[in-house]
Amino acid sequence: MNVLNFVNAFFSDSAHWQGYDGIPARLGEHVQYTLEALAFAAAIGLPIGLVTGHYGRGGNALSLVATGGRALPSFGLLVLMTTLLGFGMLPVMIPLVVLAVPPILVTTYEAMRSVDPSPVDAARGMGMHESRILFQVELPVALPLILSGLRSAAIQIVSTATIAAYVSLGGLGRYIVDGLYQRNYEKVVGGATLVAVLALVTLALFWAVARVAVSPGVRRS
Repeated sequence: MNVLNFVNAFFSDSAHWQGYDGIPARLGEHVQYTLEALAFAAAIGLPIGLVTGHYGRGGNALSLVATGGRALPSFGLLVLMTTLLGFGMLPVMIPLVVLAVPPILVTTYEAMRSVDPSPVDAARGMGMHESRILFQVELPVALPLILSGLRSAAIQIVSTATIAAYVSLGGLGRYIVDGLYQRNYEKVVGGATLVAVLALVTLALFWAVARVAVSPGVRRS
């Protein structure tokens, strides 16, 4: 059987659409893991990136942290965290958040530094508070690049959240892990297809958010 036959067999099997191991349930678990990890990563990366980018300090330190975070193997970190903390959501969340923070952190910093300094200087000359300058002058211009960092982090989480299945949790990785163990390649290919489709849907969602959130003037610039 070729890949297309595996895909057709997987999705046409009614057993894969119901129960705790059905596609809706596994997809819901995968989306939950993704949203939680992205929320934690954004809560860490966005404030630090915004503040350091606004003041133009700490760029080298951020690059060092980002390089270190990207160099850590997610699966190896998962094994380490599971050994230290036991089974559960926390050992899964840690490697996913560590994976997602660097693109958010670095991209947010670079987005803030790329803002034209002229309107920022003008706002300071008018006596605007630094927080108002950050959120009313800099952030609207930097938003497209910031969203690209969030999009990159989300795609990486969607692709990597399959590791949750290795510590007895759910998600779409369950099909891949169980399929390999059972030598059921129909399941493996079906699970991988679902992950790829979810990544494409994530891209489309961020495109839609950018169309709504970013002002037309900034999009055209």
